[in-house]
Amino acid sequence: MATFDEQRLDDERALAEVDPGLSLRALAAAGAQVRTAVHAAAEAGLDRLEGLGPRGVVVGAAGGSACVGDLLEALTRVGGAVPVQTVTSAPLPGWVGALDLVVAVSQSGRAAGALALAAEAGRRGASLLTVGAPDSPLADLSARHHGIHVPVRVDGAGSRTSMWAQAAPVLLAADVLGLASVPPGLLAELADVLDDRARRSGPATESFDNPAKLLACEVAESAAIVLGDGPFGGVAARRAAEMFGRTGRMPVTSGALPDAASQVVACFDGPLAGQGDAGGGGRDIFADPFLDGPSRPPLRLVLLRDTSPLPPPDPRAADGAELVDDPSVAARRLAQTVESVADDAGVRISRVDSDAPSPLLRLASHVALTDFAATYLAIGHGFDPATSPHVQLLRGARPGHA
Repeated sequence: MATFDEQRLDDERALAEVDPGLSLRALAAAGAQVRTAVHAAAEAGLDRLEGLGPRGVVVGAAGGSACVGDLLEALTRVGGAVPVQTVTSAPLPGWVGALDLVVAVSQSGRAAGALALAAEAGRRGASLLTVGAPDSPLADLSARHHGIHVPVRVDGAGSRTSMWAQAAPVLLAADVLGLASVPPGLLAELADVLDDRARRSGPATESFDNPAKLLACEVAESAAIVLGDGPFGGVAARRAAEMFGRTGRMPVTSGALPDAASQVVACFDGPLAGQGDAGGGGRDIFADPFLDGPSRPPLRLVLLRDTSPLPPPDPRAADGAELVDDPSVAARRLAQTVESVADDAGVRISRVDSDAPSPLLRLASHVALTDFAATYLAIGHGFDPATSPHVQLLRGARPGHA
C-alpha cells in the first residue's frame, strides 16, 4: 500500500519525477489561462450572441470540464430568467429546439459526449457555442452548424488543470446573453485571485507556509468530507471531492449547506468520529494492529468558508421590525454551528477561508487551493497526478470525457 511522504512535496527532484506531466505548472498558470481565454473569446466573435435571447441553455460538459456547467448553473440560479441545465452525455433534453442554446465544452475537442451533444444540437436547429481545442472535431462540428467556437489551447494541461481556460468563455457568454453579470473587469479580478493562490500554494512555497500542502497532509490521513455553503460553495465542494478522488486517488465526499447539514452532522457520532485531536476521543493506546487489524482513518471536516465582511445590519431592526435573516448571515451562522458541533465531537477540522468580495471570486479561491491540494496528495503518495493506469483501462469502454 502506498504511504504518504510529505517530504516529497518540498523536494524539487521528487516533484519532477512524480509529476512528469507538469500538473503543478498548469495549475499555477490558471490566471494566465483566464486572460488568454478572454482574448480568444473576443477574437472568436462571442459578441454575436448579443440579443440572441435563448429560451433555455444546456451545457454539455463531463469529466474535468463538468465544473464549467455547474458554475454557470450557480451563477444563474438567483435572478436568472433563463433556465440552465448541465448534461454530461447525449441525448439532449427533449425540450431543446431552435429557440435554445447548447454550449459544448471539451478541452481536447474530442470528448465523445460533447461531440454527440453538439451534433444533436445542430440537427435540432439550436444555437451552438463550443469551447475546446482549435482544429479539433468539436471545432469542425461548430463550423458545420454555424456555431461559435472559442479555441482553447493550453499546452501541457489536461481538462482537470485547464478548468478556468474552459470556464472563462462560458462566463463571458453568460454576460453577453444577460444571464448573469460577469464583466471583463470581474474576470480580471478572478485571474488575479488565481495568481495569488498560485503564489501561496505553488511548489516553491515550503510546506510549513503552504496551505495546499498542509491540506494534502491532513486529507492523506483522514476520511474527509468537504463542505461548502450555498450554490457556489456546493460547486467548489463537489469540484474538490472530484479532484481528491480523480487526481489525489483518495475517496472524499462533499456536501453543501444548508441541505447537507443533517447528513454531515450525523456522521459526527458515527464510527469514524471521536478520533480527532479534540474532545474525549483519541486513539486506543492498547490497540494491537496485528490482532485488531489496521485502525480506521479518522473523520475530517474540510470547511470551505466565506470570511468576507458581513453586510451592514438592516436599519429597520432598530425599530423592532420582525425581519428574516439575510441569507448570507444565516448561512454563516449555520456553518459556524456545524463547525462547533464537529469540534465538540472530536472531529478534525480543516478550514479553507476566502474573504474575496464576490461569490465567484471566493469559489475561484477555494477551487484553486483544493486543486493544488489534490495534486500534492497524489505526489505525496508517489502517484502521477495526471494519469491513472486503472482509468486507462476504461478507454474505449465508455464515452470519452476529455
